Amino acid sequence: MERKQMSHLIDIEDPHVPLEDSMGKEFQSLSLLSPACSIYRVPDRLRHLKQKAYAPKVVSIGPLRHGGSEALKAMEEHKMRYLRDFVGRTGQTLKFFIDVVREKEAKLRECYAETINFTSEKFLKIILVDAAFILEVLLKSSSPKLLEENDRIFDKPWLIQDVWADMLLLENQLPFFILEHLFNSYKTDVLLQNDGTTLTINKLTVDFFKSRMESPGIEERWEEILYGDFKIEHFVDLLRHVQFKPDDDEIATRRNMKLRTLTTPSATELHEAGVLFKVREKSKNLFDIKFEKGKLEIPSFILSDEKEYSIRNSLAFEQCHCSDENYINDYVILIGRLVETRRDIDLLVKQGIIENRISNSRDGSLLLNKLADGAILDQEKFYFAALFGELNKYYNTSWHRWKAHLKQRYFRTPWAGVSLLAAVFLLILTIVQTVCSLAAFFPTLDPSSN
Repeated sequence: MERKQMSHLIDIEDPHVPLEDSMGKEFQSLSLLSPACSIYRVPDRLRHLKQKAYAPKVVSIGPLRHGGSEALKAMEEHKMRYLRDFVGRTGQTLKFFIDVVREKEAKLRECYAETINFTSEKFLKIILVDAAFILEVLLKSSSPKLLEENDRIFDKPWLIQDVWADMLLLENQLPFFILEHLFNSYKTDVLLQNDGTTLTINKLTVDFFKSRMESPGIEERWEEILYGDFKIEHFVDLLRHVQFKPDDDEIATRRNMKLRTLTTPSATELHEAGVLFKVREKSKNLFDIKFEKGKLEIPSFILSDEKEYSIRNSLAFEQCHCSDENYINDYVILIGRLVETRRDIDLLVKQGIIENRISNSRDGSLLLNKLADGAILDQEKFYFAALFGELNKYYNTSWHRWKAHLKQRYFRTPWAGVSLLAAVFLLILTIVQTVCSLAAFFPTLDPSSN
């Protein structure tokens, strides 16, 4: 085996070319690193924690996941149907749209963190087919009149849910600009809305994801996507911005404090110390968590497989792309500290903070606790450092725990409180009666006898 490997090395190296020259040619062949890069392979450190959270189930999007399993290949024919529908409505030729993509080929390749080794023709085909597929999904979802009989996706129960979930995986992304570019080249009457205005790609995207994400209290973020100047890199970036990113003023306020302790009490321990849990109404995002005067307000969220996968992929994107914005990283650390056992999740479910769609409390608590396994704690920039400090200070105050114990044990219900007061009253009467009896028995104890 060693002799075989040695002969291979001799074959690929030219002994007549100096080593520095051959290495210099390798330097010249290296691809340039571009600031446009935004689509990454999930780091193995995260992938090994839960591989299925990063793998598409029914449809591959883009060059990183092209091909794959037989389940993904089954959708390739249907993607071609969607491309045919997309082109057919415009009166343009297929070549027209190929050229639209070809014009952006170099920029498209720069968006991927690794070199894409497909030939130009293969690469262009992947991008065009997958981009047209996404646009058709958005269009057909917005206008059911565009659906054909026996549509493979929309006529099959729940298949659109699987497609939607696959569209939120980091490795399954197309740069948003190519969707925008193709859509803006797409001139057809179906884009006219009832009020006579023309649909935009941002409007289609917001309508599609907003109806499926079930995240209350983030209306302002959707408005930013529709009318603001936020630049969308891809759908994972969109999700992260809408659901997770705190306001800039919140970031400046919260990050002025260094994390002093890595631990914080669990939800059950805080409850036993008298902390009241409440749903934070009209929250702007999942980070809008407040603790004041013994009350911890947390925005509500739905715990499901889709939510887990979206958080994991958003965390992977954040760790690959966002050097100083570790919001999701810090959020999963906080949740992992609060929810350690099934009692913790049961408490948060009871308070309406969590809607648990996982099979049972044990699996739900495990899921939330394990989300933090891939997180990296930065004590200098931890977003919830102040909150950790406030919760620990409250929990470590003996008076709070004593008062909570008294309340939870003896004043849990109005009748329990009345019973305790009655018992105290009877005890006082008994003491008074005892003193009076002693005074009668020992006259010297009676002040009136003097």
